[in-house]
Amino acid sequence: MSTTKGNILWVDDEIDLLKPHIMLLEQRGYSVRTATNGFDAVAMNTESPADLIFLDEMMPGMGGLETLNELKTRTPATPVVMVTKSEEEDLMEQAIGKKISDYLTKPVNPTQVLLAVKKFLEGKQIRNEAVSRDYTQEFAKMSRELMMASKASDWIELYNKLVAWEFELDAHPETGMEETLMNQRREMNAEFCKFFERNYKSWVNTIYSGDNRDDRPALSPDIVDEWVLPTLREGKQNVVFFVIDCMRLDQWLIMENELRNLYKIKRDYHLGIIPSATPYARNSIFSGQFPAEFGKTFPDTWTSDDDEHSQNKDEALMLKMQLERRKVKLRGDLKYIKIIDRDFGAGIADNIMTHAKNHLTAIVVNFVDMLAHTRSDSPILKEIAPDESAYRSLTRSWFLHSSLLDMFRSLAKVPNIKIVVTTDHGSIRSLRGAKVLGDRETSTSLRYKYGRNVKAEEKQAMFIRKPDEYKLPNRSVTTNYIIAKEDYYFVYPTDYHKYLNYYKDTFQHGGISLEELILPVVTLEPK
Repeated sequence: MSTTKGNILWVDDEIDLLKPHIMLLEQRGYSVRTATNGFDAVAMNTESPADLIFLDEMMPGMGGLETLNELKTRTPATPVVMVTKSEEEDLMEQAIGKKISDYLTKPVNPTQVLLAVKKFLEGKQIRNEAVSRDYTQEFAKMSRELMMASKASDWIELYNKLVAWEFELDAHPETGMEETLMNQRREMNAEFCKFFERNYKSWVNTIYSGDNRDDRPALSPDIVDEWVLPTLREGKQNVVFFVIDCMRLDQWLIMENELRNLYKIKRDYHLGIIPSATPYARNSIFSGQFPAEFGKTFPDTWTSDDDEHSQNKDEALMLKMQLERRKVKLRGDLKYIKIIDRDFGAGIADNIMTHAKNHLTAIVVNFVDMLAHTRSDSPILKEIAPDESAYRSLTRSWFLHSSLLDMFRSLAKVPNIKIVVTTDHGSIRSLRGAKVLGDRETSTSLRYKYGRNVKAEEKQAMFIRKPDEYKLPNRSVTTNYIIAKEDYYFVYPTDYHKYLNYYKDTFQHGGISLEELILPVVTLEPK
């Protein structure tokens, strides 16, 4: 049985003059039906909808625009190319308003016709093939760069390329390259974990400065000093500082895309600290210190194990003390806001213009973290967002209807303001279980644990036997930490398979991965 590359309906009262074009299309494998008036065209397309319609603009009886309206009423998704003798602006505006897909000017030539047909009937396939070809070439190049990556900046560049290809393949799901991309992400994460484990101890024991950026990347404690305080010291602009909990780079890029028309955007990066969890990383951002350091001033932080709300109750005071330590004086009081529910967020959005009058307003947004946890706990959300691509789509849906976007839209109208946006950590889709051994006092997190003689396989976890050397709280003489690598999550041997299946394919944080630790720091200034 013969197949066709697409069904075309060509409507023109002088259809006989178009026979050469029709024959060319049929020779190229397209099926072409013809009609000489609008009434017949509407009837034919209603009975058997075409994949593409060429429509003459000037016809006796039912004219081209009227026919277009009838066709779009019945089959609104069918692309219509209008063929016209006139390029009058008013006519084109009417046609475009009625949603033509393209137009050609008479006399048409075979190349124009063929290009229009390929664009609408084969464009998707052609683009998919081009994307597959380009990614295959880029895959080999990225694999070579992976082996030579020796600095944090190399990994930031590689991760950006990986995320860019994730977005490209999201737009072309028919390429069938998802598994290849997933394997490359896994390979990159394995190498990144080795790089991170080799260098992290040195980083946390080296002071960050402009002179050593190649050897020591900006980490969580450096964010305020590097991106917020310089503007405050100048005293010319007010600053709104957003910390969006648990936001991955790909999730920020979705948000950034919606803000391009409102702001001039400058994107930098920092590497999160480990464990990549809120009590450690977000407190580190606000205090400007590592966990062992701010734990000396706020010892209660480490007495309420695994309770993130109580462990982060001192963020406002931590930020105030960091400003005092850095000798930065504000005009007026520091404003600190934590948004943990929709109604409160809507109220802050309504009053954001008032908050923007403060010299410094810090706003913590918990919705992305809640999205990750809700997706992990809800079978319905897991079905709606079964993979990273769908998770990005879910993030976009939330952001477009969020109070956070309302705040950004309002702040874009404020003159002389700078907005800094960052996150404490990202999250990773955890797909592989790792057996862990520990006593009853061992912490409960899935991507990191601390306790007495906590054990897991070295391939699956980074071991920290002397917490002081990594500026982590040393809870007792025998405390050690294990930090999950790549996409592993910790499961105890007791009821192993039950919990292995229960936590598989959930978004978690606390470990070492590109998704959790390579994080944006974005500066926005209204256009």
